[in-house]
Amino acid sequence: MLLAAAGEEKLDPEAPLAAFVRQAPRLDPYGPLPGQLAELLARHRPFARPAEFTSSAPGASAALLRQHFYTLMDLAEPVAPARLEPLPLPPYEPPRRTGPLDVRARVRGAEVVIERAQGHPYGAGGETHRAVHEDTVDPADLATADVILRDGPPDDPRFGSPEEWAAEVLDRYPHCSLAAYVSGPDRCTVRTRDLGVLRLSAGSGADADPAVYASALHAWLVWGTAVPSRDAVPPRGGTAVPTALRVRVAGGVHAVEVARPGCVARPGSGDSPVP
Repeated sequence: MLLAAAGEEKLDPEAPLAAFVRQAPRLDPYGPLPGQLAELLARHRPFARPAEFTSSAPGASAALLRQHFYTLMDLAEPVAPARLEPLPLPPYEPPRRTGPLDVRARVRGAEVVIERAQGHPYGAGGETHRAVHEDTVDPADLATADVILRDGPPDDPRFGSPEEWAAEVLDRYPHCSLAAYVSGPDRCTVRTRDLGVLRLSAGSGADADPAVYASALHAWLVWGTAVPSRDAVPPRGGTAVPTALRVRVAGGVHAVEVARPGCVARPGSGDSPVP
């Protein structure tokens, strides 16, 4: 370590921490950092004296703590040795930093052609909106996003369920129309302001980013046309949503099923969900 700020005058000169501060190498805030780090690594030797004050009984904390707690409870200690289970290393999760994507969509009935890029040619036609990943490099982009995305396991305890995460996103960002939680290579859960929670799935053979399906649904909701009622998910209000969208992206065509939670497959239709 390199000590950037000491504050030695605020420490008890007899305290172990004060001794450590007196010995610790200092960081020169005006000097090049790589050279200072290289020199530190080359000559570093652990300080023995500060380590002595870390514990008066190294390796014995489990036995001492158990003895203390059982004494407080007035109970006899177990006969087995007291042990502490080692904590596992946290999983490595590299940060994902993305920029906002400008999406252009051309809607023809239940078919949606999607193009995504950072910026569009001048005068580009079709429906346009901005899709932003929640971990974008500039959080300010979330305030202007039409579609906000996240990807990960659906049971991640940090975010609650995909439905809960999506509801929180729509509440936090009034401009956002659709929140999409990508939970697999071919599926995502979305929540819209008018239709509530929907599941989008393209089947196990799909090779497109499921976030594209969320953008296709957003575009269809803005500019979509009606489809036969037997192929419609009952809306909460307004436009009916088809149970099958054909999404064209990157030269491929994907049949994307749209269903409410709890829908079942229509006999003979494979994985096609119906209300």
